[in-house]
Amino acid sequence: MKDIAEAIREGAMAYLSRQYRTLAVFVITVAIILMLALDYRISIAYVAGSVCSVLAGFIGMRVAVLANVRTANAARKGLNKALSLAFKGGAVMGMSVVGLGLLGLSVFYYVYGDPNLIIGFSFGASSIALFARVGGGIYTKTADVGADLVGKIEAGIPEDDPRNPAVIADNVGDNVGDVAGMGADLFESYVSSIIATMIIGATVYGTKGVILPLLVAATGVLASIAATFLVRTREGADPSFALNRGTFSACAIVIVAAYLMIYYVMGPDLGHGVFYATLSGLIAGVIVGITSDYYTSGSRGPTQSIAKAARTGAATNVMTGFSYGMISTVVPVTGISLATLVAWYFAGIYGIAISAVGMLSITGMVVAADSYGPIVDNAGGIVEQSGLGAEIRKVTDALDSVGNTTKAICKGFAIGSAALTAIALFSAYSQVTEIKTLDVLNPYVTVGLLIGAAIPALFCGLAILAVGKNAFRMVEEVRRQFKEIPGLMEGKARPDYSRCVDISTKGALKELIAPGLSAIAAPLLIGFIFGRYALGGLLAGSIVTGLILALFMANAGGAWDNAKKYIEAGNLGGKGTPTHASAVVGDTVGDPFKDTAGPSLNILIKLMSILALVFAPLFVMYALA
Repeated sequence: MKDIAEAIREGAMAYLSRQYRTLAVFVITVAIILMLALDYRISIAYVAGSVCSVLAGFIGMRVAVLANVRTANAARKGLNKALSLAFKGGAVMGMSVVGLGLLGLSVFYYVYGDPNLIIGFSFGASSIALFARVGGGIYTKTADVGADLVGKIEAGIPEDDPRNPAVIADNVGDNVGDVAGMGADLFESYVSSIIATMIIGATVYGTKGVILPLLVAATGVLASIAATFLVRTREGADPSFALNRGTFSACAIVIVAAYLMIYYVMGPDLGHGVFYATLSGLIAGVIVGITSDYYTSGSRGPTQSIAKAARTGAATNVMTGFSYGMISTVVPVTGISLATLVAWYFAGIYGIAISAVGMLSITGMVVAADSYGPIVDNAGGIVEQSGLGAEIRKVTDALDSVGNTTKAICKGFAIGSAALTAIALFSAYSQVTEIKTLDVLNPYVTVGLLIGAAIPALFCGLAILAVGKNAFRMVEEVRRQFKEIPGLMEGKARPDYSRCVDISTKGALKELIAPGLSAIAAPLLIGFIFGRYALGGLLAGSIVTGLILALFMANAGGAWDNAKKYIEAGNLGGKGTPTHASAVVGDTVGDPFKDTAGPSLNILIKLMSILALVFAPLFVMYALA
């Protein structure tokens, strides 16, 4: 167990080390540009935001790769022990995200005294998040697709079988994608929503409007810490109830604490309206999470329908999953739309911004539940590879099935929060550039709107192509090892795990360049060539299509994955049947949907809004149009 865990730890840390060394050059270059073009204080905040995001990811990853083997060992003592240990490991990531984010923002506001200068902190978080999410997504799906296509379908061996050369890379990928990647994603949303509210609040309400989002976020941190103590279960019980109890308890504590805090800061005249706006964002987050759970859980109708469709082949399985993924976007979009209207009605443009803070106030708890997922997934792999036996694997499988659902819920939450955060940043951009309205009959606005709508599609296509290219290299390598290493299939020889880890690492860092540059170049080119109104149209178009595509991909991918697991649990004939083989194909299609392209869209729409906000003064002065 220790040997396997050490191989996973080494692979994860090697990837992070190489990625961060590569990003250091990018961060230093951008910091110099910001210093020369704007203000050295924005540049310093940018570097600090980058470092805090890196630090949160490193701490969370470090603990996750230590918690996985301890969770596997705890599973020998029962479900509750393993659940508690895995969740505590995830909680370190959650509290690192909110702790470093809130600390950084508070320190810079104390030093600078102007929220417009802190925007660099959010830009730094966005830069790291983009590459961490895209790179981590390419890495994890390269390994996952390679392991599944050759191991499960061609060789007919179980998941996490130690004979599969890609199995360690697959275990590493769970951490770099769903711990470091998701952590960086929500770190960015967290700080961006707070900064956007601070900027708008400075104009609308003065100092109290700036301080309030920091205080609401602080109540969320305390609520999340308190809620972690409620995550425990009994032997034989459903672990999902324990995690849901923690999440909903955090929501309840935040509602009470935020009401008292808002009433105290804003006074009786403004307090009620601002509180309702904050509450609307939190409720929208719950709606998005519940919808993701419904459309992705193996115990629900949509996922079981997708599994049943696999009886007639992979094509019907894919079509059914595709359809439910599209349908699943309607309720979350409606919830976010209603939250925006309610927030505007009660508190105007400031209400829209504070609603995003309300949704993200329980980020600590959400990231803890999400990071729990890869920890128990790794624990199951360690149990399988070390031969602990079927009874122990049942415990980790029960935890893992819940982990898949929590990951889907967290992805939905991340997407919803990204949409509200992007709307808040868009509102801040309109204030800074003094845009009162966007006239869609203005050809510059229309051009920006159309280009903005196309960018998420381009970004998704590049990200999925990147997975396909790198997965091809992985598939070839796994086939080569099965063919050339004597006794490998009989379990008498050890695969070359390090070669597969190296393919995932090098390929991920190489293939993330194209989608990353497209996200950075688009707003800069539109802003300098066509001006602030066209850039406003671009941001609006990207938010709309980015939200739809992100929800569709995350939910369809999660449903395909759990449909496969539903069959593997013994339903519809179980493993080794043509139905199962068809479901594996659907899951393979869904892998880059839910873990690469879909989640990366969160960062895309926020990064473009942040870029627009940071460089807005230059667009106003130097735009060609």
